[in-house]
Amino acid sequence: MSLAPNAAAAALPRESTARVDLLLVASMVEANSRVLDVGCGDGALLRLLAEEKGVDARGIELSQRGVNDCVAQGLSVIQGDADTDLAAYPDDAFDYVILSQTLQATRRPREVVEGMLRIGRRAIVSFPNFGHWRIRAQIALGGHMPLTRNLPTIWYETPNIHFCTIQDFIDLVHAIGARIERGVALDRFGRPLAYSAPWVWNLFGEQGVFLLSRKE
Repeated sequence: MSLAPNAAAAALPRESTARVDLLLVASMVEANSRVLDVGCGDGALLRLLAEEKGVDARGIELSQRGVNDCVAQGLSVIQGDADTDLAAYPDDAFDYVILSQTLQATRRPREVVEGMLRIGRRAIVSFPNFGHWRIRAQIALGGHMPLTRNLPTIWYETPNIHFCTIQDFIDLVHAIGARIERGVALDRFGRPLAYSAPWVWNLFGEQGVFLLSRKE
């Protein structure tokens, strides 16, 4: 498992208005590869990958509005559910399967990650870190569920149903017998943390981004 913020920054497009986490995900994808973006939203990542990396970019999105936005941009996106529809894809159908800021909203996160690694040679997962010190402080001192820039929705309206920390995700990867090829934790400004110790990521990282593969 490696953390190489300088190399990551060098690999990102210099002129871009895309979210920093999406740029980081894009830097982990090889050019001209086959990519499936699960929960692709408005298609921002798919468009970035198609334009910057020349990938065969496809997506599935739960909301009809998201699908419509993607199709209007000429993207190949169908309506689907990460919890149920990955089973329809054959083994090794893609080089990369991406789940960006969606893991916490799935009903069965372990099965989703396992499905990603079945249909893709590699999986890239990004998610908000519920172990960040600001979240801990809001619960411990304020006595309420957290509201942050990455978690802006109040508890009774949020789609998030599985609250995952960076350490939880690392434990999940080990439990399913996968390998972490690369891991990056981002601070509140979207900058990679300088230290790679998992406890530092878990305490100070607002987001985690991980590149996974199956163990041979």
